[in-house]
Amino acid sequence: MPAPSSAKPLYRIDECPDLMADACVGDEQGNLVFLSIWARDTAVQEFLARLTLGRDEQGLDQFHVITEQGASISVFVGNVENLEKRITRAYRRTLFGSLTNVWLFDRRCVKPDKANASALALLPRDSAHRLDRLWTLVQDTCPLPLLDHWRDTVLELLQTRRMLTGLPLALGPLEGHRLALDVPALTKALGELIRNGTLGATQYELAANAPLRRVA
Repeated sequence: MPAPSSAKPLYRIDECPDLMADACVGDEQGNLVFLSIWARDTAVQEFLARLTLGRDEQGLDQFHVITEQGASISVFVGNVENLEKRITRAYRRTLFGSLTNVWLFDRRCVKPDKANASALALLPRDSAHRLDRLWTLVQDTCPLPLLDHWRDTVLELLQTRRMLTGLPLALGPLEGHRLALDVPALTKALGELIRNGTLGATQYELAANAPLRRVA
């Protein structure tokens, strides 16, 4: 995990003043997708414990991230069992002593939900490999066979049909994307593109003119 840099903004969490976040990504309903926090170990453990408690027990089912402009953004925790965490202890001298860095993230960021043909992606902002990463995610998640040279056409189709969308909340160096495939609709759309020759069997031939190959 990267160490916090003075060039990167840190965001305060209103309910936990001892924590600072350097990245937060949320979905269309404000649900937590990814959070990176820095604090002393005791503050981190208290925060993680409060996420598992009910509201009546001083638990947290939501928290508020304070932006550089002073705005308060609500982030809903949802089902804690759907979150995974990674913890690194940075044993170095800082103004606050030794700090712990924790990543909390929706497990679909690392493993697509193939049963529901859905997934989440976290990418560096302005990544030069964004299309490659998204295409790999689509191929890993989609139950339909997708040829590599279909990438640009299929990604455009998915974005037009709102099956691939950017997540609205992204503070820090990461951006989020949601893949939610409507498999019957996608099957029909791909079939039409193959029949009209937009998608071919190879990069250099149209499907309408491609000869059938005999399989030995």
